Amino acid sequence: MASVKLTDVKKIYENKVTAVHDFNLEIADKEFVVFVGPSGCGKSTTLRMIAGLEDISDGTVEIDGVVVNDLQPKDRDIAMVFQNYALYPHMTVYDNIAFSLRLQKMPEDQVYEKVTNAAEILGITEYLTRKPRALSGGQRQRVAIGRAMVRNAKVFLMDEPLSNLDAKLRNQMRAEIILLRQKLDTTFVYVTHDQTEAMTLGDRIVIMRDGIIEQVGTPTEVFEMPRNIFVAEFIGAPKMNMIETELVRKGDQYFVMPFGTPIGVTGEKREELLKKNVQSCNIVLGVRPEHMVLADDSDDAIPCKLEVNEMMGSELHLHVYTEDETRLIVRIPTINLSMDQRKSLVFGKELKVTFESKVMHFFDKETQKNLIYGD
Repeated sequence: MASVKLTDVKKIYENKVTAVHDFNLEIADKEFVVFVGPSGCGKSTTLRMIAGLEDISDGTVEIDGVVVNDLQPKDRDIAMVFQNYALYPHMTVYDNIAFSLRLQKMPEDQVYEKVTNAAEILGITEYLTRKPRALSGGQRQRVAIGRAMVRNAKVFLMDEPLSNLDAKLRNQMRAEIILLRQKLDTTFVYVTHDQTEAMTLGDRIVIMRDGIIEQVGTPTEVFEMPRNIFVAEFIGAPKMNMIETELVRKGDQYFVMPFGTPIGVTGEKREELLKKNVQSCNIVLGVRPEHMVLADDSDDAIPCKLEVNEMMGSELHLHVYTEDETRLIVRIPTINLSMDQRKSLVFGKELKVTFESKVMHFFDKETQKNLIYGD
């Protein structure tokens, strides 16, 4: 097993386009780290630089304390699983998994032991004599993982391995990767554009945009303490509601004024604002859809009208708009609503929504940084 360290790593292409800017990250031995971000953010390029499939323009990559910038991929002791499986179509599943071991001139009895053991762990023993074209997408992905498993590499690299699967199969394979990680107990670096995958798989998540790291943290940290608006909106579905408003300080008290409705800031959020000595200012107030609730008629709730009601099974996603045409999403568990209440939620219905101060996020309107966690 091994640690991975990237120091000031850059990738600049011949057309002078910089794909990755000064990337710095230390991945501990046996840690599962996920690179996540929108398409074109540099996450796969960074993974390929670790693997040796992309040249490094500047900086260093270390695996187990050894600088590997000039080492060929085969000499880095890594195993990689690709998005498109990259299986040999003319070979059986057994031969696909055994291929790298035979290149190493491993005795056939050892090859057999490793291949059958990997197949048992992955639940593909019955498919060993088949060829890839006879397998489903999920089965092919298991074969690709098995081929990487048998190498006993120091670092496991996975580049969007589930993106070609349908939603149901993705959920199943995600759970299997979690179980696989527990069995292999090795270092994983995983790339995805799916924030749900990132949140469920990673010990830590590296959120990237335009080749730059926006935030590194545990799933809980990036969800509850986003450093800026980009992270706040990227993590969580539906994305966080953003409301331009004022943060007002009066002595040791704080209020926000969304749509002219004063809502007090209390508890830990108030203490954090005091600790940072935040003064009155224009902000973008962030509140996640699941933290907004329907309110009874009261002065401290925000009036709005229902535009779209999305039935999601166990919950409703209510798309509402305020008097100034700001769009918000309110996520409501259906178990809390009677059938009559559900039926009443139709286009144009007048509603009021509110939220507690403990779920508020305060972002500087200019810098977009979180006023509490943005340092």
